[in-house]
Amino acid sequence: MERGLLFLPDSKTGRKTVVLNAPAMTVLAELPRLGIYVIAGENAGTKDEAPRTDLKRPWAAVRKRACLDGVRIHDLRHTHASFGVAGGLGLPVIGKLLGHKQVVTTARYAHLDIDPQRRASEYIGQQLSAALDHGRRPPEGDSEVVPMMQNQ
Repeated sequence: MERGLLFLPDSKTGRKTVVLNAPAMTVLAELPRLGIYVIAGENAGTKDEAPRTDLKRPWAAVRKRACLDGVRIHDLRHTHASFGVAGGLGLPVIGKLLGHKQVVTTARYAHLDIDPQRRASEYIGQQLSAALDHGRRPPEGDSEVVPMMQNQ
């Protein structure tokens, strides 16, 4: 918790470190604990405590309480990535957050970025406009027209 990291000793892709954002840290800090694991397994709080191996029942309870009928855990992961893409974060960064080894795995989210070229053009245009508006544009009527030399 001190470093904002979740260390998973075993996941679908092996050992993984998950970067936790501030809202996730708040949720984790406020969860009541029955044992050492975030989601209590059998024998929680005893010397035989083990991690939960099946999330179907806990997820069903969360879905019911939050009125999220039909939402899968993986849908939350997809939504997390979708917000990153929509925010203009690069696919390599999003892939790292998701634990993807290859950028091509993350590329399935690329279609969610409405128009990266338009956004890039707008950003560049705003930067140029701001530079011109900060005194670099000659005042109206004070410009000097300089004829261009023709190649001879």
